[in-house]
Amino acid sequence: MLKNLITVKFFIFLMVLPSSLFADNSEFNLWIDNFKKKAISSGISKNVVNEVMSNAKFLPKVIEYDRYQPEFYEDTYTYIKKRTNTKKVKRGLALYKKEKDLIDQVDKKFSVEKELLLALMGIETNFGKYLGKMDIISSLATLSFDKRRSEFFTGELLILLKLIEKGVIEKDILFGSWAGAFGNFQFMPRTIKNYAIDYNNNQIIELKNAEDSFASAANYLNKIGWEKNTPCYTKIELNDNIPKKYLNSSAREIKNKKKVKFFKKFIKNPEKLSLNNNLVSAVITPDKDIIPGSNTYAPAYLIYSNYEKILNWNRSLRFALAVCTLKDNFKNEL
Repeated sequence: MLKNLITVKFFIFLMVLPSSLFADNSEFNLWIDNFKKKAISSGISKNVVNEVMSNAKFLPKVIEYDRYQPEFYEDTYTYIKKRTNTKKVKRGLALYKKEKDLIDQVDKKFSVEKELLLALMGIETNFGKYLGKMDIISSLATLSFDKRRSEFFTGELLILLKLIEKGVIEKDILFGSWAGAFGNFQFMPRTIKNYAIDYNNNQIIELKNAEDSFASAANYLNKIGWEKNTPCYTKIELNDNIPKKYLNSSAREIKNKKKVKFFKKFIKNPEKLSLNNNLVSAVITPDKDIIPGSNTYAPAYLIYSNYEKILNWNRSLRFALAVCTLKDNFKNEL
């Protein structure tokens, strides 16, 4: 029943999409011309701008994907179950066996657990199996032209052009996700610029290569403050006496953080949970504002600092829960 309802909603959604989202070529081409001027004025060479942007196309499918992401409609249980199952764990273990020396070395060098690296790669690209086939230049141009998050994606496209100009990344291999993310860990251009590294010292960053991609992911997590061997979250059952101001249902900003000991009075059977009273935490109820008819108080989780580091990677409550869950599943096997 729920699946049918979601399908119906999707088709209704497609029918009511503003016609402006499906731009004619003249509107998009005018935007491209203006963007080229902006890129050149920002210091990128005219030759690079013209060469890279000459084949950019408006991709209506990208707009559809942007408006209908799984994080917007799947309940937490379904979202996590799909992404952390036994099959996923087996694939991750096979990859670890193949790349054990590299992954162990990266774990030690950057102080980021191998289980976390495997979990992120598993959820982002199914261990490199689904890297995406979209033309990243066209994807970013489409999302820049679109008004919903134009400023963000225009910035990403400008950064990508600068990376190409510097020879950090090759333009001819830029195929990835609909949102413009690239490689085994789906780095956006800004993330490539700030955190990607040439780990094997061959003078180019290859994020579809195991060495550069694992090291770059670990470098990113290390730089944003990941705390090794510290938990992400604890699943809890809430009493209905908790003031609703403590229930976070948006990943944009986690509010009303308190030490764990403060929240214990709102949790059923806290003595049965392994809780560190002094950890700074917050309560999230990820279904509350997304799933029609969902329980206000369930599912619920106490989340900690590491969980918020995953939100830096992808600002989705469900994504972070799935990554941390899969990480724990790997920990039980390694």
